[in-house]
Amino acid sequence: MADIKDPELAKNDLKVVSSNGSSQDAAAPVPREGETEHLPNFEHEKALCWKFDLRMLPMLALMYLFNALDKGNLGNAKTDGMDKDLGFTGNQYNTMLSIFYVPYVIFAPPIGMLGKKYGPHRVLPIMMFSFGSATLLAASVQNWSGMMALRWFLGMAESAFFPLVIYYLTTFYRRGELARRLALFYAASNIANAFSGLLAFGVFQIESSLQSWRYLFIIEGSLTVLFSFFAYWYLPKNGYEAGFLNETEKKLAYTRLQIDSSSVVGEAFNLRKALGVFKMPATYGFLVIEVCLGVPLQSVSLFLPQIVQRLGYDKIKTNLYTVAPNIVGACVLLILAFASDFTRLRFPFITLGFLLTFTGFIIFATIDVAHSTQVAYFACFMMTWGTSAPSVLLSTWYNNNVADENKRVTLTSVGVPLANLMGVVSSNIFRPQDAPKYIPALATTAAFGATGAVAALLLGIYMTIDNKRRNSKQGVNLTARDVSTGKLRDGPKNPEFRWFL
Repeated sequence: MADIKDPELAKNDLKVVSSNGSSQDAAAPVPREGETEHLPNFEHEKALCWKFDLRMLPMLALMYLFNALDKGNLGNAKTDGMDKDLGFTGNQYNTMLSIFYVPYVIFAPPIGMLGKKYGPHRVLPIMMFSFGSATLLAASVQNWSGMMALRWFLGMAESAFFPLVIYYLTTFYRRGELARRLALFYAASNIANAFSGLLAFGVFQIESSLQSWRYLFIIEGSLTVLFSFFAYWYLPKNGYEAGFLNETEKKLAYTRLQIDSSSVVGEAFNLRKALGVFKMPATYGFLVIEVCLGVPLQSVSLFLPQIVQRLGYDKIKTNLYTVAPNIVGACVLLILAFASDFTRLRFPFITLGFLLTFTGFIIFATIDVAHSTQVAYFACFMMTWGTSAPSVLLSTWYNNNVADENKRVTLTSVGVPLANLMGVVSSNIFRPQDAPKYIPALATTAAFGATGAVAALLLGIYMTIDNKRRNSKQGVNLTARDVSTGKLRDGPKNPEFRWFL
């Protein structure tokens, strides 16, 4: 739970947002007797957060589980001979993986902006319906060209999904509450990878005239499409206009965000303001870390079945043995995210995550896997430990440091797809000619992990020094938790700005 600010701070920092999206500074009206429930109070906030948690997190986790299933099922399908059935030759499988990321990056910012304009509660289910339909259609593909076309549309449909969910959660939670909630949501990705292995394990034992991998696409695509209709009906617009809250709770939800999330709550989308995030030098530090994160993240997501296959198991056991690393990876993600929220620190845990994945890939690349299968399998666990946590905490880190909602959704819509764009690198370093050892791919992935650790550490050190410089200049001792986000509209240009480390 985030620290509870002085109620007077809420009254001083509230902004009134008009129907056309403009805002003006205004003192909140002093509540009359019996009307103080909307001002921050630990017990009231705790109860409100529980309502949000129970209502939002299971739904968003399930939506992301379907998203991860539909994006990452090609690795499972390949172990069942999909590439041979469709007549792939040479590097066509890797090219097919790569094409996904072109529309994924191109369309993420505009779709993210549309999500801000029309509301994530509407845009997310529409995206879900679209990528579910693409997965369902993949079951009917007869050649490489058909799968290439569907992967393009799948990349377009999934492009802004994760960025929009991150932005959506910032309309419900304070900065210090965000990482663990986002981790619970993101853990669905690890569980999806594990569930994908279990599902493939069951589906690939179906004996039919239709190839088993086609059943995999049919099942996953159908469930996704059906669930999207429920999500469209279920999701509320935001935390302070949710229909399941009473008026007092809505006022409290709004006040919380004004104090510790957004400089102007519910501000209308403005493209010029949104692009202003690229005037902040730290933006480029965050994007460099996203690039470094992308290669290990996508290597594990796309090629863990192929990495585990080196242990010498058949296709059914290979898929089964991907389950445990993904489940344990989800647990480590939750541990690091809860620790990050508890300490209100991001960069040390991001650095730790990078170091774990670096170690895992180095171990797997340097040992004799055939004679050290237990050590090699443990290295697979380390790979999953170090990829999920940096992804969640990095997104949380820069959302914590951008108080303007327009800039926040823009940075997230560029940063997250940029990390996913590195799937182009991952899908082209795991070359067929390097199988089954994939030594160049493992070494390259480890190098990106090490670089990411250094970049996160350097950016964190810079922010720490800058905070101390600002405190020394003003003769105070403030941290990010001491400054209301209502005062941080101008970002680091404001002398009162403090970095959320």
